[in-house]
Amino acid sequence: MKCVFNKINKVKISMWLLLITLGIFALNLGVVHAGDPNGLATYSDSIVGLKYAVNFTWTLLGAFLVFIMQAGFAFLGGFLRQKNMLGYMAHCFIDSTLGAIVFYLFGFALMFGGSKLVPGLDYGNSFIGWDGFFLSGRSYDVQTIMFWLFQMVFATKTVTIIAGAVAERMKFVPYIIYSCLMCGLIYPIYGHWVWGGGWLSTLPFGAGVKDFAGCACVHTVGGIMAFVGALVLGPRKGKYNPDGTPNAIPGHNLVYVVIGTFILAFGWFGFNAGSTLAATDLRMSVVASNTFIAAAAGASIMLFLTWAMTGYVDLLFICNGALAGLVAITAPCAYVEPWAAAVIGLLSGLIMRGAVWFVEVKLKVDDPLGAVAVHAANGIWGMLAIGIFADGTYGGVSGLITGSGWQLLAQAIGTGVAIGWAFAWGAAIFFILKYTIGIRVSDLVESDGVDTHIHGSPCYPVEQDFIAPMVGEAMIDLGQEREQLSLLEEAMSKDAGREKIYSDKLGRWVYARLKTEKKR
Repeated sequence: MKCVFNKINKVKISMWLLLITLGIFALNLGVVHAGDPNGLATYSDSIVGLKYAVNFTWTLLGAFLVFIMQAGFAFLGGFLRQKNMLGYMAHCFIDSTLGAIVFYLFGFALMFGGSKLVPGLDYGNSFIGWDGFFLSGRSYDVQTIMFWLFQMVFATKTVTIIAGAVAERMKFVPYIIYSCLMCGLIYPIYGHWVWGGGWLSTLPFGAGVKDFAGCACVHTVGGIMAFVGALVLGPRKGKYNPDGTPNAIPGHNLVYVVIGTFILAFGWFGFNAGSTLAATDLRMSVVASNTFIAAAAGASIMLFLTWAMTGYVDLLFICNGALAGLVAITAPCAYVEPWAAAVIGLLSGLIMRGAVWFVEVKLKVDDPLGAVAVHAANGIWGMLAIGIFADGTYGGVSGLITGSGWQLLAQAIGTGVAIGWAFAWGAAIFFILKYTIGIRVSDLVESDGVDTHIHGSPCYPVEQDFIAPMVGEAMIDLGQEREQLSLLEEAMSKDAGREKIYSDKLGRWVYARLKTEKKR
């Protein structure tokens, strides 16, 4: 019955998405103005035309660098157990593909409609945009499409932050629903308030809320959603002892973690420096240098801290320290001096370490990749750091070091709104999904790993995994085997005196009496 209910809901969701898409498309047909798909209005053999070409190239290069960061996120799956690696990578891949389509259909227009940053984004207000759907009409323009690509890769990175927090225990369909809502609604609307000319960017304090490359828009929103998701899901089996003390669940490939950190750090140059959106904005040298300094400072403080506390050089915490520095400098990178970037990075490492302890030990929220500590905690810190360290040399943004406290007030308001917005949406989505279609896999799936049950294959198959079990001369069908497992799981739930074992003779799973139990 539950299976039928789930199938009906999947059909309903698909139909509603199709109808909404067709409706927006129909509305968009009313826009008859043509864009500039060939760039004839912008390019010429003049100096002005060359400027356009250089800025286009820089922005597209930034988009390419941010896109490759998804590989960095995927490699961080080394923090997880081997049996769940494929599931985590599937989340990362779906975010970059299905998420991109949803942002193309809805998110981009909701985020930048009314901003008039590029052609075809004329309509919107302080709270939401409604122009640029499908990149058609006047938004079918070389500048607008370039801008869409750059913003799309940001959206998909925001979605993936949660993947590590809910890893090893979340169902696939609820994750897809979350991913679509994040790319199509939650991230774009808050982004509109800050980057799309919305009400937060025009606050009468300081220069309004400033978030150069996404401390609030990306990391705080994504990190808080990750916290709520992990909270509602509950911890992994075996994470906590009966007395509440946490157990370490070691990852399967720590080399992947280091590689992933390097890839993310490299892509972050596109994330931050690319956000100038122009190679002619020479401030990009400051942005890029500050980005690296903060990352290096975050890693360095964790090197000495873990060494002093444990006597070992904990490379995993050092990697997360570097990522914490990168997150914290994302918003202030254009507004602060290098020495301030170093301070921001040093403090980000300490904040990350403290947040890991607080989330895991005090709140008892299981976050396998430390997404909350890295992204949420340091996204908040980075936003506030603008109000403290901004030196007034770029964009008219001045912080406490210049004697002005108004910018700090604006940053605090923008950060508070981001926290509230993400928490409210996260609670609504995950609780609704939990009490309708369910969000957590069964105990059997969690025990065996999501890879084989949800994706039909282990992430690292060996030769024997491809050999189907045999009964005489007949192969057991995979669907039949799953049905057997389901029935046997039900049987075991009714008889605690049995354990699951694999019978080579029968070629399938069976439940036998525990060896320690004597026959009566």
